[in-house]
Amino acid sequence: MSNDPKNARNTDIWVAGAFAAFTVDLLVYPLDTVKTRMQSPQYKKLYTNGIEAKVSRSLFRGVYQGVGSTIIATLPSSGAFFTTYEGVKSTLSDHNPSNLIPQPVIHSAASATAELVSCAILTPAEVIKQNAQMVDNSNTSRPKVNATLQTMKRFQSNPLALWRGYTALATRNLPFTALQFPMFERLRQSIRAYRDEQGTRTNTLLEGGVITAISAGSAGSVAAVVTTPVDVVKTRIMLAAAESAAEDQKPAQKGELKDATGKPIQSARANITEAIKNVTKPVSRQGSMEIAREIIQEHGVKGLFRGGALRCVWTFLGAGLYLGVYESGRIYLAGRRGDKIGADDI
Repeated sequence: MSNDPKNARNTDIWVAGAFAAFTVDLLVYPLDTVKTRMQSPQYKKLYTNGIEAKVSRSLFRGVYQGVGSTIIATLPSSGAFFTTYEGVKSTLSDHNPSNLIPQPVIHSAASATAELVSCAILTPAEVIKQNAQMVDNSNTSRPKVNATLQTMKRFQSNPLALWRGYTALATRNLPFTALQFPMFERLRQSIRAYRDEQGTRTNTLLEGGVITAISAGSAGSVAAVVTTPVDVVKTRIMLAAAESAAEDQKPAQKGELKDATGKPIQSARANITEAIKNVTKPVSRQGSMEIAREIIQEHGVKGLFRGGALRCVWTFLGAGLYLGVYESGRIYLAGRRGDKIGADDI
């Protein structure tokens, strides 16, 4: 087995990132489910009662629907994100001896690059998750269904359609991370400097984790509010992915040969070619700007900020826990391995 320090650091990043993602998914997932339902076009129909439009209890039922696919995907995607982020940040910093490139620009570039990599892994799970969150299991007169499995069945004929939401997810996450990480790094640096001036800095793992959590949560909540309109549009596009995939299941032509299951027989080459073509189609017949205009016409500008307050709280908790647990875990693993931990690392 290789004892290369670089490989060891990468392993630490993957393990810490995966553990952080798993922790956050379990704790704040219910808030994400409620936010998705509030932003969906079916919100009033499914989750409010009568003319008064009071929130119904169904909004808060089945809040863990789709969590399985999210956990499976976020473990590798979080590791890929942090490995890319740390690598790009280190590379750009090493080749910037005269500080020609401001640190916020380096942090934005590193986080944006990492996000593009992470979204490629996360997109299928995000599409499944948000559609599973909308499955109605509130009717007690019929048996409950597995929301994740029911959603996945809609993509059976064209699994590549699960990646149609990549552009929408990246469009939401790129400005978010480009805003969050420079603010996060600056806030953390300022809090450390302030505590050094006051003589209260302890340089313990717990202190470092708390400082990171507060900095990440604060920066994330600001970025969440600013990017809420993009998130609302992205949610609509993701929810349309399943409907778009269902439309790809074209009925058999008259006189066309069918197999034992009743499906038309096509060559494997034709199936693959069609699937690749379909993955490049938009998940919705409408573009992002058209969806945004439609929301404004129906609900006004405030419609673009629906779920914004909840997203702010969810992001404060989620980002704080995520980066706090990640940094603490990474430093703990490095210290356990015998690496020298400096004050700037904690």
